[in-house]
Amino acid sequence: MQFSFSSRLLVRCVAPLALLMAILCPAHVTAQAADPTSSQDHIVSAQALQQQVVTAAGERQKNIETLTYALNSPVGQKALHNAKVDAEQVKNAIPTLSNEELANLSGRVTKAQSDFAAGIIGEGLLLIIILLVILIVVVAAVH
Repeated sequence: MQFSFSSRLLVRCVAPLALLMAILCPAHVTAQAADPTSSQDHIVSAQALQQQVVTAAGERQKNIETLTYALNSPVGQKALHNAKVDAEQVKNAIPTLSNEELANLSGRVTKAQSDFAAGIIGEGLLLIIILLVILIVVVAAVH
């Protein structure tokens, strides 16, 4: 088959250009552009992400403050003394805990404190609960 001059020129110029476009423009981009029903709902706005970060940071800080407050309470100080654990070491280890660990321990301490205030548990049981929290904090910080 004989190609004319214009056919060869077309093959030499257009083929590399088409190949370049195929490389530079991925298929999923062209598929989304071709599908008018595709929705952009899965894209999270920067403002929504920032709000989630602020909320998570606030929640984390509240959990840290709850644990610190429990350790600074008279029962917490007694628990630290009975466990013969350095209070500063435990307080410095609290921020190193994961968000899940903080939330779990903070929830336990809050429940124990409310049960103690309601008279459901005594000071001895509250002391044991805080000792367990101290133990978990120290173990988690070591690992």
